[in-house]
Amino acid sequence: MVPAVVRRSSSGQDATLSGVETGVRIPPRRSIVRDLVVGEVAPSLVAPLVVDHHYLHSMPPAAVKSFGVYLDGGLVGAVVVTSGSRNAPRLLGTNDPRAVATLARLWLEDRVPKNAESRVLAVVARLMRHSGQVRALVSYADPAAGHTGTIYQAAGWTYLGMSPPGRYLDLGDGEPRHPRSVFSAYGTNRPACLRKMGLAAKSVLVGGKHRYCLVLDQSWAWRLTAEQQPYPRPR
Repeated sequence: MVPAVVRRSSSGQDATLSGVETGVRIPPRRSIVRDLVVGEVAPSLVAPLVVDHHYLHSMPPAAVKSFGVYLDGGLVGAVVVTSGSRNAPRLLGTNDPRAVATLARLWLEDRVPKNAESRVLAVVARLMRHSGQVRALVSYADPAAGHTGTIYQAAGWTYLGMSPPGRYLDLGDGEPRHPRSVFSAYGTNRPACLRKMGLAAKSVLVGGKHRYCLVLDQSWAWRLTAEQQPYPRPR
């Protein structure tokens, strides 16, 4: 049994993860990777890290599960799983939105070795599999940000090609935002209503993203056969 991990809170006081939140120790390979611990935590704990450090600078509004990545008792990474898009279940031929979740955010400090990303993904998948309800995870890599999904390839996820372009919102700063994130922040995602709030909002077309899937329930593996494609390579 992995002992509880002590983390340092923002107020300087120590807080201990409960037995429920205590994660699975990642198998050793390098000294830092050996000491990493992944455990389920409250979304509010990892939200500041995600907002400050993830390239999207936003916390998904509908987190199903959130995981903290710890090193020597300190929080050095975060993973956020959401209910995902409406199209995600269709990739696996199901109408049950609860069966397919989206790994929406993954961030690790720069001092954590790159090979730790695929190991963190493996532990998160193991924890999600034990939850029993989610049958598969999907995630997306944005080529506009220079991502091809290398970490998902290293972790053995299945590549399902590109998603179709979608409509996002630009609030005047040139950064496209998902309509659900905008609705969560402002109570509406209609450009006209946002403009009445003083925001220079407009609808923008955003290109497709690389789609990856990891089946947690192997009885569902056959659902990916027709969709599987060769991994894309970095340009």
